[in-house]
Amino acid sequence: MVPYWLSRTQLLLDDEKVTNLMSKHVLVVGLGGVGGICAEMIARAGVGKMTIVDADTVDLSNCNRQIPALHSTAGKPKASVMAERLKDINPNLQLIILEEYLKEPRTKEVLESDHFDYAVDCIDTLSPKVFFIKNCVEMGIPIVSSLGAGGKVDPLQVTITDIAETKQCNLAKYVRKKLNKLGLRSGVTVVFSP
Repeated sequence: MVPYWLSRTQLLLDDEKVTNLMSKHVLVVGLGGVGGICAEMIARAGVGKMTIVDADTVDLSNCNRQIPALHSTAGKPKASVMAERLKDINPNLQLIILEEYLKEPRTKEVLESDHFDYAVDCIDTLSPKVFFIKNCVEMGIPIVSSLGAGGKVDPLQVTITDIAETKQCNLAKYVRKKLNKLGLRSGVTVVFSP
């Protein structure tokens, strides 16, 4: 049965699609400017299970762009703040919270720890980002990766494409270069702003 708070989504989609969303598990890594809003919208869409990963704490300089950043949350772990918010949106959400930076050996452990229907990469450090993308692709986990948009002010420039089609984005260039060295040239959906 679809819960009442998803009734507007139910009107947009249908019972079967909403029920399908409720059965999915999404992994969101990085809860900053992009990851925080992604996690929130995933919860609001009705996804039934989510794993969120971030080791950072809220800084007041984040207040202009990050969902967990408020004066009342300064100094608190972003993952804990987001967890509280997500559970307030959907109290039935099965939520796994990892307050850690995903580095190479741990990335594989996390990806193998559960079945993920989708992964969202909002990592802002190059090597962990590349390693995460590579492992998701190798394990057959559908992934979308957030690339460069920092300092950009025109939302009409936001582009969704394959990593091979990115241009005029330094982060995309470096990610593409490292992935190419690992034999991965395409097949990764990315969001960026040229």
